[in-house]
Amino acid sequence: MGIQKKMQHFRITPEDLCSKGPRFVLDKLRDSAKGGGYYIANTERDLSQSDFKNRIMPHTQLIVADERNESGFFSLEITGGASVHVDLLRKQINPIEKLEILREKMPDLLFQTLCRGVNLFGYRPYPENVVRLTVQNFARYVHVWRVFDFLNHIPNMIPVYEEVQKAGCLLEPAICFSTGEEHTDEFYVRKVGQILDVTGKDIVLCIKNHGGLGSSHRIGRLVRTILERYPDLVIHYHGHNTDGADTFRIVAAVQNGAIIVDASDHAMTGFYGPPPLMSVVHELADIGYEARGLDIKPIVEASNKLRAERPFYKDFESQFFGFDPTVQLHKLPGGATGSSFEQAVKGGFLDRMPEILQKELPQVQIELGNWWSVTPGSQILWTTALTNVLEGERYKKASDDLKNLLLGRYGEFPFRFPDDNVYRAVFGDKWKQIRDNDYGPQVIEDVSIEAEKKVLEKRIGRDATDDDLVLYLQHPNDAVNFFKYEAKHGKTWVLPPSVWLRKGGFKLGEKIEFTDYKGKNHTIEVGPQRKNKNADVVTYLVVDHHVEPFVTVMEENAESVKKVAISAKEMADLAQKGDIRAHIKGTVNEVSVKEGEKVGKGQVLIVLEAMKMLNNVVSEIDGQVSEIIISAGDSVDVGDKLMSIKKD
Repeated sequence: MGIQKKMQHFRITPEDLCSKGPRFVLDKLRDSAKGGGYYIANTERDLSQSDFKNRIMPHTQLIVADERNESGFFSLEITGGASVHVDLLRKQINPIEKLEILREKMPDLLFQTLCRGVNLFGYRPYPENVVRLTVQNFARYVHVWRVFDFLNHIPNMIPVYEEVQKAGCLLEPAICFSTGEEHTDEFYVRKVGQILDVTGKDIVLCIKNHGGLGSSHRIGRLVRTILERYPDLVIHYHGHNTDGADTFRIVAAVQNGAIIVDASDHAMTGFYGPPPLMSVVHELADIGYEARGLDIKPIVEASNKLRAERPFYKDFESQFFGFDPTVQLHKLPGGATGSSFEQAVKGGFLDRMPEILQKELPQVQIELGNWWSVTPGSQILWTTALTNVLEGERYKKASDDLKNLLLGRYGEFPFRFPDDNVYRAVFGDKWKQIRDNDYGPQVIEDVSIEAEKKVLEKRIGRDATDDDLVLYLQHPNDAVNFFKYEAKHGKTWVLPPSVWLRKGGFKLGEKIEFTDYKGKNHTIEVGPQRKNKNADVVTYLVVDHHVEPFVTVMEENAESVKKVAISAKEMADLAQKGDIRAHIKGTVNEVSVKEGEKVGKGQVLIVLEAMKMLNNVVSEIDGQVSEIIISAGDSVDVGDKLMSIKKD
């Protein structure tokens, strides 16, 4: 058999899955693994999230689509995790439309997603009917569904399991991996058995080593132990390269029976995401393992193109280069590691990062039960450790997400309850009574899909498609903002990163020339500019010889107003008078009261979202809401006025 025919023989395509079903794909994977074979999945989505803060633009993905389609990967992870949110929020592209466009260019490649169980592509649990509708919608384009839960709590994943299997897609339940005395092979084998009791045998099992933890020996032993108990399982190993050692763990996983492993394009790999794909292939080839179906030539050609794109994303790479072996202590996953340093620079506490990462965070993890540091758990752990250090008091300013975790809202603790002193610090002296009375999973009632659709249509002023509705149900405010943005500005995502991510603006008279992802050349000329009768500025853009006017509405007072900082004590004093201020910088997630409504001390008024965490703003007095200044979706800074309450 010639080399090309051999590659084609081993490849698994969407047609295989759609026409012959998951069992055919699984059998082909097992047969192909005989005699030293394995498959590579390109986890581009994880690379983008971990090393570029999810900013890799569709234009960049599209210019290497032909090469990726020819490469022979088992799958391409192209959506899921935080990318759905960031597509709407930062890249101004509909994440479902993105899949449709990419599918056109890569018809021979399985698309893969990462799904957080009942948290879907968000950061907290959704109603079950929303979960099912979302999976049904995305399953039109996504073939492989990697599904995890940060507590490895299987009930949190069952609705997704069921809908993926109904859709005829390939289900890939994940066991999240970590280290410590509780994390034994026996525990993980038992967890695999619990998954199989729910799903049946026709699955791929993922070992999700999201932090890049443990040694190669540890990973190899875990793979071998699982296969000794369940010899027909197809195991997919996923890890991060934060400590620089994930290639070793991949080799050990394959040597011990893993059939699929994760890596990505060498031109874009960094420190916190997956390791370079070609390094994995070369290392395994030297000891007799062949990457089935893989064609090296288009993989190299893709990286040759991507290398020229990488400079446009330099502002989103971590400010701190170099591998981080201390990940074995702090256990942060790739995306959280990069963003934590970014937050430290912006917040002015960079000098305290060693204390936070190497001392406080490991202690917090042990005290909270030593479960898995992956979304949303990683945000809870990081925010708690950070607050403990910066406030100088441990657990005294607990986030609402931490309180929900302690009360079992996210599911059962896998090993033990957190330490008693944590409950006492968070809930006070009556902590045991509170835990005993209030502990239990969060019950989220189904929403009326039709009613939500009417609300959406009212907010955007047009009929909503099913895709619009699904995105709105996950990220209501950001989806509405996106729909309005696209209605006003069109599909700006077609711009290449050299234009989209350029800093400093554009000068009058400047000419911008670029080639789009289809190879078509474009020219944009900036200017001329004039003022209209309202003293607003009209700038003319000549786009491919077609004139487009853009109006910039000028503020009545052009002089900048210097913001006066308000201390925490001043805000507390104002709150006693009914003047409610923002204690953090973030986005208004929800306004829980209405003007004229009677409120009591301790009642939730507003929910603010920051760093993916929800923070309640509560009333410090009994009274009546006299004025609400903000609304859902608004951005607020520390000290901004939110509402007024007339004190009883």
